[in-house]
Amino acid sequence: MRLDGKVAVVTGGTKGLGRSIAERFLREGASVVCAARNPHDIDTLLETSQGRARYCYVDVTDEDSLHKLMRDSSDTFGRIDILVANAGISKDGKVGRLDPAAWQSMVATNLNGVFLSTHAVLPYMEAQGAGRIINVSSSMATRVAIGAAGYCSTKAAVEMFTRVSAMELASKGILVNSLAPGIVDEGMGRSLTANDKVWAAYQRRFASRRPGRAEEVADAAVFLASAESSYVNGHVLEVNGGLLWA
Repeated sequence: MRLDGKVAVVTGGTKGLGRSIAERFLREGASVVCAARNPHDIDTLLETSQGRARYCYVDVTDEDSLHKLMRDSSDTFGRIDILVANAGISKDGKVGRLDPAAWQSMVATNLNGVFLSTHAVLPYMEAQGAGRIINVSSSMATRVAIGAAGYCSTKAAVEMFTRVSAMELASKGILVNSLAPGIVDEGMGRSLTANDKVWAAYQRRFASRRPGRAEEVADAAVFLASAESSYVNGHVLEVNGGLLWA
């Protein structure tokens, strides 16, 4: 119960990695707000959470929507200790063919969404003199992937935003770190691992020779949210099983 009594807000928290992180936080004793534009099948989780989980609508590209999310979360559970800025999208396309609207949508969600989420939660964490912010990046933030200029670029920007935020907010008792998963069997990685031909091309790049499990990424998120990481700040924690990239 490493998060006993803590309150976490997880954006993109109703499916994929966000859902796995929310479930893991609940098992560690936290109360969790699963925030997303679509609830998906979150009711099954809420029914078994003994009142410690709730769903809230949010659009991370909308400042007002995020302020309402934080206000409702604080009103419901009394505080906000942890923010996991996980909401993200990926739209493929080489630079010459990438639709500018697709580029803008990735910037709006993957980068602006992280900034706006941080901006909205800060008053609550500053008031209590403590907080943890975990920005979900990707191993692709530091590796070239043909056809993924928008995704790679926005995730690289998230990691630098994390480092700058960590330096600025440490004096307020707020630690900011980034979680950078490799290819996992959930969310965006599921379609890749499900394609035998595509996965065969990627598999040799992994020292572990397997994709990660969503639970393994969630375990790392618990570490960054818990007292065990009290002297970890401005760090990008890669969870990729040993990823080689040519």
